[in-house]
Amino acid sequence: MSRDAEELPAEIRESVPEWDDEYLDRVAGRLLYNYDLQKDHPVDGERWPIYGEMRVRNQKQFFHPALNYGDHESEEYLLARRTDQPTVADLERLVDRGHELADKWITADEEHYGTDITFVLIADEIPDAVDDYVGGFRDRTLLKFGYYGHYDVNLVVVDPEAEQCVGSEAADVAAAFRLWGDVSTPEEGVLSRFAKRFWQ
Repeated sequence: MSRDAEELPAEIRESVPEWDDEYLDRVAGRLLYNYDLQKDHPVDGERWPIYGEMRVRNQKQFFHPALNYGDHESEEYLLARRTDQPTVADLERLVDRGHELADKWITADEEHYGTDITFVLIADEIPDAVDDYVGGFRDRTLLKFGYYGHYDVNLVVVDPEAEQCVGSEAADVAAAFRLWGDVSTPEEGVLSRFAKRFWQ
């Protein structure tokens, strides 16, 4: 577990798995502040070494919490695994899988605001075609013309050894996988970026 994570209260540390992988441990140390993390989590027959869920509920109130209105929920699912050399075809398959998972995981109703399904591939190399595909990628689907919110499928590919990372337009979580840089800028932290995306 990362040095930052070791400073957390024991009950929080004990709820976070440990990976036999220094890079994944350090990434998890950044993600645990925002995500409920699981190790080697199965999704439709495929295991993901890092799986995370984040849920945010926004509620407006009038004088008292019991007098609330405008409730809506946002959530993000994060699925990360290692691969040797990703291809554009691999990424296209993940996008298709993202749409399949959205059909299963999203309860489309008036309270649903937005869901992000983010796939992260930790690679030994990022080919130019993959870099171009991910860098220009954006996939947002409106549910019932936006009345039931929307969902995004996001992509991130990272090569830790070469200190290279490319993320699609809405993949803010890519910052957590860039261990060679600060997770946030002085002006804006990762939590505030998440919040801005969910409430924009």
